[in-house]
Amino acid sequence: MRFVFATRPSALARVQTQAVMRALQKMHPHLACEEKVITTQGDRILDKPLPEIGGKGLFTQELERELADGAAHCAVHSLKDLPVENTPGLTLGCIPARADARDGIVSVKGYQLASLPHGARVGTSSLRRAAQLLALRPDLTLLPLRGNVDTRIRKAMEGQYDAIVLAGAGLMRLGLQDQLSEWLPLELMLPAPGQGALAVQCRADDQNTLDLLAALEDSLTRQAVTAERQFLLELGGGCSAPVAAYASPSREQAGMLHLRGRLLSTDGRTMWTLQGYGTDALQLGRALARQALVQGAGEILSLAGVR
Repeated sequence: MRFVFATRPSALARVQTQAVMRALQKMHPHLACEEKVITTQGDRILDKPLPEIGGKGLFTQELERELADGAAHCAVHSLKDLPVENTPGLTLGCIPARADARDGIVSVKGYQLASLPHGARVGTSSLRRAAQLLALRPDLTLLPLRGNVDTRIRKAMEGQYDAIVLAGAGLMRLGLQDQLSEWLPLELMLPAPGQGALAVQCRADDQNTLDLLAALEDSLTRQAVTAERQFLLELGGGCSAPVAAYASPSREQAGMLHLRGRLLSTDGRTMWTLQGYGTDALQLGRALARQALVQGAGEILSLAGVR
């Protein structure tokens, strides 16, 4: 059986797609998997920060069109890049086990967050990362950083930045984890909702594909990222305000999910960090977001144009 994966052209996108292909073929040896490389708008526009040109959907719309048109069976995404609201007619066919969700620092001089000199130039185009960095080190100079992982690391190694901040999972999948000078603890830098997880998207009515993908599903990862993405959805769901979240099975309460959420002003001066426990991922995400709003987080969302 011929099984087509739509994928972006970046090295990371293809490595992630190929990893899912191998895992799927191991479970279903009769499958003949192949890639269909699609260049998205986010891959073409590299000279502007993501929030200025439309946010996360820039990396997914063309792939989703391939799925909707029947030109591909599925597409592998970094879950943090997928909008929190499902595209009509499409679904997340499976979410495999999650990799490390933490961010990390890459620096040609080996700087860590604490050792960066006053006023150091730090590259990131993530509002979430920038706001948390400024909350910890308001002296830093935050500069935009675009391009695929290899390009970003090259810019750091050329000294265009004193340091850059990247998702550690992407570096690990590319075998570049040795480039990290520091893994940032979750207590300091909460990740984007869904960070570290992959999502395999397909048509909601394609039962054959759904049945094939079921073998790769990890229920604990699904629960965790569902809570994180629901937290983001309840706060507006967009990229115009810095929102972070991370959920994991509770160590203190068996059978419970522990969710940490964070909402910041873009300058990092105002921050809400909340946590909660629950057995229902959707309800937990909603409850934590509403708790943030009750405590006054709506003001930041209003300034960001979300509410």
